Amino acid sequence: MSVAVWDSNYRHPVSWRTAFEALPVFELLDRTAKRIPDAPCIDFLGRIFTYETVAGLVDRAAEGFRRMGVGRGVKVGLFLPNCPQYVVAYYAAMKAGGTVVNFSPLYTADELAAQVEDSETDIMVTLDVAQLYPTIAKVLDRTRLKTLVVGNLGEVLPGGKALLYRMFKQRERVKFAIDAAHVNFKSLLDHGGLAAPPAIDVHEDIALLQYTGGTTGTPKGAILTHANLSANAQQVDSIDADREAEDRILGALPLFHVFANTCVLNRTMLRGGEMVLLPKFELGAALKTIHRRKITAVPGVPTMYQSFLDHPHIAKYDLSSIRVCISGGAPMPAELKARFEAKTGAKVVEGYGLTESSGVVSVNPYEGLSKDGSIGQPLPGTTVVLVDKDDPTKLAAPGDSGEITVSGPQIMRGYWNKPAETANVFVDGRLRTGDVGTMDAEGYLYVVDRLKDMIVVGGFKVFPSQLEDHLYANPAVKEALVIGVRDAYLGERPKAFVTLQPDTAATEAELLDWLNRHVGKHERAVAVEIRTNLPKTMIGKLSRKELVAEEKAKAAARNAA
Repeated sequence: MSVAVWDSNYRHPVSWRTAFEALPVFELLDRTAKRIPDAPCIDFLGRIFTYETVAGLVDRAAEGFRRMGVGRGVKVGLFLPNCPQYVVAYYAAMKAGGTVVNFSPLYTADELAAQVEDSETDIMVTLDVAQLYPTIAKVLDRTRLKTLVVGNLGEVLPGGKALLYRMFKQRERVKFAIDAAHVNFKSLLDHGGLAAPPAIDVHEDIALLQYTGGTTGTPKGAILTHANLSANAQQVDSIDADREAEDRILGALPLFHVFANTCVLNRTMLRGGEMVLLPKFELGAALKTIHRRKITAVPGVPTMYQSFLDHPHIAKYDLSSIRVCISGGAPMPAELKARFEAKTGAKVVEGYGLTESSGVVSVNPYEGLSKDGSIGQPLPGTTVVLVDKDDPTKLAAPGDSGEITVSGPQIMRGYWNKPAETANVFVDGRLRTGDVGTMDAEGYLYVVDRLKDMIVVGGFKVFPSQLEDHLYANPAVKEALVIGVRDAYLGERPKAFVTLQPDTAATEAELLDWLNRHVGKHERAVAVEIRTNLPKTMIGKLSRKELVAEEKAKAAARNAA
């Protein structure tokens, strides 16, 4: 389909052909701090940091990093929850000329060690809490990691909470010796601001190494430049036309994940909004925060919105301040979207993105036509082309589904130290997403499934998401995942896993009959298994890989018996 479709049918409030300025990432903060220095930038559990304060902390921390040797090519890891130290270290490391590497606090020591070595990370920023420090200390002892910069939550809490933290949370803190391998986070700030920021080549210098989720194979580091990240922040900001509206965003998604990194952190710094940070997503705390701080935007994943609806006392909380909820990370079931909007009065817009795209590729319009089941139209400056599922060098036939390929200013430069994988993931200069999609006549995109999740039944291709959609239509089903399991005759057959809505009853046999009555003969599932919960990724996205591994282990055990 010609890109002219977005010229004539574009529903976002700017032209699809809008160009964006390539900036150093830290300029997103610095420019806003000069424009509105006294505006609130961060609310962390009740303590407010203004833009001027945050920019000053970043400038001093950048000088601290510079004195530690941070410069072009030096990697600074962040092993942190959502907290002010994350924000300061993120922009400061880049301002010193270094590269940030995000590390998930959910990783094991082995996973951390592998990523430290692969990324060549020498400095790691963390906290002195029992959930983090002991794990990263093991990594320090056995990898190339040279220095831990260790912060304390008591230093960034409001006065009363800081006192209570020091009095009653000592058991959750870990003592460490200040030596050649350990630096207090506070000591980064003991210097004046950066005297002469290094020159940044926004198109070449790596701002962030963001590792893929590793749903298949070993996680890979996506090379995201300053130009990539600053462009994506501007793209996401541009599609919200209401420049006068209050902008107070809930920072419950982890900032170490690319979705929140762009939509919560960088976009908000650019806009001059306020991030209300929660160390992690906890349902009760999130509802109280929305109610207390009159949150206007809630980025999340479908399981997060489902958990809101599951809260027995949701009616106690005033959620009327929410203008928009941006849903990503996984398909949003139409039934869940409708129920959440009816319950809260908020508008839910579904979007789509990848680690390799700095976060966001497309989204439904905030105002105007939002299509259920669609991931919306591409962001300004972003081209989407569907290619043949078997031969990516050919375009998909008109009206047919195809692999989604993307080009735009937010697309990564490649994978870190993996030239072969980089070559394989690009075709004609566009990123191959591995997702199969369709596009309607107005340029709205729909994801059918992942190529690698596709189930081949006797030579016929079956997409798990289509079966999951049928299961979601059953009022008893709360969550659903479908995977392929080995079949001696057909090669593979679908198997479904579900959780049930509260106060509902259904048997596995009933659900299997329901599903198989709604699908084609080759799509019929071999079983439906009811579970109390389904595996999820670190941001709450339903995850198939654990179920695939479990079924393979069962099959291996049967074969060995």
